[in-house]
Amino acid sequence: MGFIKNIFRAIWRSWFYVFFALSLITMIPVLLLLTISEKQYPALYKIIRAFSKTLIFVMGFRLKKQIEEPLDPTQSYMFCPNHTSMLDPFILISMVKNPIVFVGKAELKKIPIFGFFYKRICILVDRGSQSSRKEVYFSAKRRLKNGTSVAIFPEGLVPKENIILSSFKNGAFSLAIEHQIPIVPATYFDCKRFFSWTFFKGRPGTIRVKQHKPICTKGLNAKNIKEIKDQTFAILLNDLSNDEAYMKDTNRLIHE
Repeated sequence: MGFIKNIFRAIWRSWFYVFFALSLITMIPVLLLLTISEKQYPALYKIIRAFSKTLIFVMGFRLKKQIEEPLDPTQSYMFCPNHTSMLDPFILISMVKNPIVFVGKAELKKIPIFGFFYKRICILVDRGSQSSRKEVYFSAKRRLKNGTSVAIFPEGLVPKENIILSSFKNGAFSLAIEHQIPIVPATYFDCKRFFSWTFFKGRPGTIRVKQHKPICTKGLNAKNIKEIKDQTFAILLNDLSNDEAYMKDTNRLIHE
């Protein structure tokens, strides 16, 4: 029975990559046109959002959303979700109508085709380079206009499956304070269970997402980075550590 389940999981997982690759290749002409200038990003984001919703649907997922407070469509935000799955960026994009620009790892630009567009759409950061981290501030300032927001996974990586929540890096909070934009914590409860990074794990299902009310950064400065980082971390850790299903999955995945 376990062997048969692994076959179905392998087919299902492979479908994710096939669908993603075929969609990307099909959209190349449009992507080339809409990545010529950053001014066209709002139009491009609509396409990316439609794709994200479709990807979630064709993989057999449904989102169950809990939104504590509606967001102001004229306001820019710093989105800070926990990171457990390849699905996380698509979930965030599908939930937020206004354009979001991701700050992502520079290494991903090396992936054929995907990397070409990735470096034209996202703000890249090489965490080993001081100059690269500084450049993020200038890139974000240029993109934070007309309600466009920024998203950073503050853990900086996908933690091992026995970790509830990895410690946060300073980048997202330093950037939010620098540009005086609110921070929006978001908790993804089920991505580890339904679409972890392990190939023969996962299944379709309902993914619960909790978008917390924004944390104001107006009037804060560099001295407040640790305080606001710890506040955001505590919100997500409290959600995850008190969620029976998430903790059961975390403990089970250690032993599988």
